[in-house]
Amino acid sequence: MQSKGFDNEKYLAAQTAFILERIDRIGGRLYLEFGGKLVHDFHAARVLPGYDPDVKMRLLERLADGAEILLCIYAGDIERRRIRGDFGITYDTDALRLIDELRGHGLVVRGVVVTRFDDQPSATGFINRLERRSVQVFIHRATRGYPTDVELIASEQGYGMNPMIPCGKPLVIVTGPGPGSGKLGTCLSQLYHEHRHGVEAGFAKFETFPVWNLPLEHPVNAAYEAATADLGDFNLIDPFHLEADGTIAINYNRDVEAFPVLRKLLERITGAASLYRSPTEMGVNRIADGITDDDSVRTAAKDEIIRRYFRSKCEYATGIAEAESVRRIEGLMSRYDIEPEHRAVVPPARETARLRAEETSAEATGAALELPDGSVVTGHDSALMHAPAALVINAVKRLAGLPKDLHLLAPGTIASIANLKLMVTGASACSLGLEEMLIALSVSATTNPVAEFAMRELHRLRGCEAHLSHIPAPSDGAGLRKLGINFTSDPLFASGNLAAD
Repeated sequence: MQSKGFDNEKYLAAQTAFILERIDRIGGRLYLEFGGKLVHDFHAARVLPGYDPDVKMRLLERLADGAEILLCIYAGDIERRRIRGDFGITYDTDALRLIDELRGHGLVVRGVVVTRFDDQPSATGFINRLERRSVQVFIHRATRGYPTDVELIASEQGYGMNPMIPCGKPLVIVTGPGPGSGKLGTCLSQLYHEHRHGVEAGFAKFETFPVWNLPLEHPVNAAYEAATADLGDFNLIDPFHLEADGTIAINYNRDVEAFPVLRKLLERITGAASLYRSPTEMGVNRIADGITDDDSVRTAAKDEIIRRYFRSKCEYATGIAEAESVRRIEGLMSRYDIEPEHRAVVPPARETARLRAEETSAEATGAALELPDGSVVTGHDSALMHAPAALVINAVKRLAGLPKDLHLLAPGTIASIANLKLMVTGASACSLGLEEMLIALSVSATTNPVAEFAMRELHRLRGCEAHLSHIPAPSDGAGLRKLGINFTSDPLFASGNLAAD
């Protein structure tokens, strides 16, 4: 298993101090745009071994007395039912989950900003749902002149058309699910209104990737390019920072391209010269301070590029992604001399499927998982279970020290579920998917102490790596995510049935 390469406490100390320093430098209210995921940042956890996926929440808890939060969501993402890849849920559902998380940590959510609203029916329903649950909602329509007509944008016909959101804390965190949620526009709109009311306010960006003070070709920065392949992002040396400071800093194309206009907008809004000479200077990013083992981090980042490669191939096969996204990640694989088979669980998963197909003379699926001690377990499909279900059963048996041929599920339980699937729901097959198997295991655990003993090992699968020889059924993918398993799959379908689960 990958050794740890990141110290959360060092990062927290450096990042907290830098944010407080930025608030002092602004001399008033700081609107801090949060890039990336505010909670459950599994991408960061994968490329920085030891990184706490919720470390940003711990940071906010330290700043809670002087902070409040605005949550932005693009109305078009609600209408298209855009999906969060790590969680398998829509952006609007993710926004609701995030509000609950923040409130649960005692943080103040000032409200939700629905951006670029154009009376979309699904977005309207989302707004109604929030307001009926006493969540304050603010509507921003598309800003006239955006993004190039500075005079129009920073006027009563531009940002002036948006409602002013009443914020009272010195730090306002502006976040949202995914890119393009309208975070930047919300920050600038608020700055416009604050300065019209005589309130000193400024702007900064909370960044994690790319890491400005790691080399351009560092695999951690390459993994960011892989994660944003659908957006066409690429890293580059910040030319503004190089000219102003004489030092090399890494940024990405959209921030560099937007900087001249953004600087003009800030100067127009505030009526003063910008504090920032480069997009890098706008950032608040001390992630490199937490890296303790660069070799470990490099290895983990290359592994993440492979994961993104498999995801892009599967998304292309299912019609979600375009071929260009796949080509971009294939380019990164070539640049860093990475092969899909470098992912340790890939060859055994494929071999398991091959052997099963030879045994049955039919199509078969296989799966492999690397346990915390570095050993690998496998599973394949059968008349009783899908391959992911068999894999998890075999994994908990190994962790519990139980014989592989020991049956954990009561035959009556399996038969009952199979009967339900065949006779009641009209399913075409009765083999158990992963989520069904977990329910069956929990039922068996009520009467079988061995099953209960094995079930207690499930938590140890969190963070383990797995690979499937075929694209999993949605319920199997959901089950793997709930268990916290980092899984990939080959871009093959388990059957020719277009309506298969």
